Amino acid sequence: MVSYYPLLFKPVIKDYIWGGQRLAGMGRLLPESGKAAESWEISGHPDGMGTVINGIHAGKTLQALLNELGADLVGTRNQWALDRGKFPLLVKLLDADKRLSVQVHPNDAYALSHEGNELGKTEMWVVLQAEPDAAIIYGLERPLTSADLREAIRLGDLETCLHLVPIKVGDHICIPAGTLHALLEGAVVAEIQKNSNTTYRVYDWNRKGADGKPRPLHIEKALDVINYEQVGLGLKQAEIIEENAIWRRENLCSNRYFTTERIIAKKATRYSGVCDGSTLEIWGVLVGQASAAGQRLEAIQFCLLPAALGEFTVEMSANAVLLRAYTAEQG
Repeated sequence: MVSYYPLLFKPVIKDYIWGGQRLAGMGRLLPESGKAAESWEISGHPDGMGTVINGIHAGKTLQALLNELGADLVGTRNQWALDRGKFPLLVKLLDADKRLSVQVHPNDAYALSHEGNELGKTEMWVVLQAEPDAAIIYGLERPLTSADLREAIRLGDLETCLHLVPIKVGDHICIPAGTLHALLEGAVVAEIQKNSNTTYRVYDWNRKGADGKPRPLHIEKALDVINYEQVGLGLKQAEIIEENAIWRRENLCSNRYFTTERIIAKKATRYSGVCDGSTLEIWGVLVGQASAAGQRLEAIQFCLLPAALGEFTVEMSANAVLLRAYTAEQG
């Protein structure tokens, strides 16, 4: 008999040139460099494969668990990922001590034709920490064609084409495939995304990598996939699902791959749900404490509830802030 329970994973730490030290304050072990850019919290990607650290599946990689459990792990709504042998989602923490490159991600069709069996990448961020002047690049500043953008890059004038949006703690940003974007310095975000590590860099602020050479750019591919209709984008308000004296439930982002909700507990309370085989659920605590299907979670910690888990409850402390991610649509 197969046993289903909340799964915890060992974070995979990534040391990129833009990382800082703030993830240490979230309980992540920094590498020898003393800086970390990303912590891959739940990952089935070969570039940073997560390993289960609790229960009878401890020691197994997420990919091995997917091979063993299939739809019982991810749900029937994620058949699109199962067909490619992929776990559907990836959860990260990002510490932007320095600004990230201006970049764009492809959709599934483009990734499949240009990057082997890699998935395309749609993602979203929730801002956990932010300096007073923190901001993101979010789409284009003015209407441009591919030829216009190519010429701006050639002339070294790309920065004038980029739309800057200030951010603060609690903001969320939805980033569909094709969105030109960059997380700038002074922010820590939680990221929920499709299970992909394909990024096309358009501009890297004329800096050099750890080897003293400029990091590679992917301008031709980027120009192929950028959505040129995304001009002057702004942040959207969360959609309120339910608000009462007990909690506030919000829909932050919803697409064919994942839906992300935020639950803000006004007092200690309980959420009752069911994993009925249609979708996995990922729960994360941003503030406070919670217990998901009996598994205690501290801030900042995430767990994976298998699709075949059945009925479950999430107990949360007063003033806790939680994220819930799942697949709401048939992919």
